[in-house]
Amino acid sequence: MDIGLLILRLVIGLLFAGHGIQKISHRLGGDGIEGGAAEFRADGFRGGRLTAAAAGLGQIGAGLLLIAGALTPVAATIAAGVMTVAITVKWRNGLWVQHNGYEYPLILLILPAVLALTGPGRWSVDQVWGLLPWAPWWSAAAVGLGLASGLMTRAILARPSLDPEP
Repeated sequence: MDIGLLILRLVIGLLFAGHGIQKISHRLGGDGIEGGAAEFRADGFRGGRLTAAAAGLGQIGAGLLLIAGALTPVAATIAAGVMTVAITVKWRNGLWVQHNGYEYPLILLILPAVLALTGPGRWSVDQVWGLLPWAPWWSAAAVGLGLASGLMTRAILARPSLDPEP
C-alpha cells in the first residue's frame, strides 16, 4: 500500500507543481505570468497577474507538499481550492475533457482529498514528523475548506459581464 501511495503522491504532486510552473513562467511550455493573467481574464476573472501568481504558487505549493507527503490535509485544501475554481470555469462544458469539461480538474481535486483521508503512507514527511494518523474530521474539514475557498474565490474575482442579459 505504501508504494502505491508514494507513486500517487509523486505523480499528482508533479502534475500540480508543473501546472503551477506553467502558469507563472515560460518553463514546461508555459506562457508566463502574462499568459496566466490572460487565461484568467478570458475565463472571466479580475486580478490579472496577481490572480495568476496566486493560482500558480498555490499549485506549486500543493504539488511540493504532496510530493513530500507533508501536511497532506493542507495540500488537499490548496488543491481543492484551485481545482474548484477550474471546475467552475469548465462546468458549462459538461463533464468530459474532450469537450473542455471539468473531468480533469475533478480528478485533481479528488485524488489529494483521498490522500488526506487515507494518509500519505509510511514514506512521507508526515510519517517522519509523527503527524499520522490525521483525524478523519480534520482531513474532511480541510477538503471542505478548500471547496469553500474555491467557490468564494470564484464569486469574489468574477468579472461582471459587460453584456447585459437579454
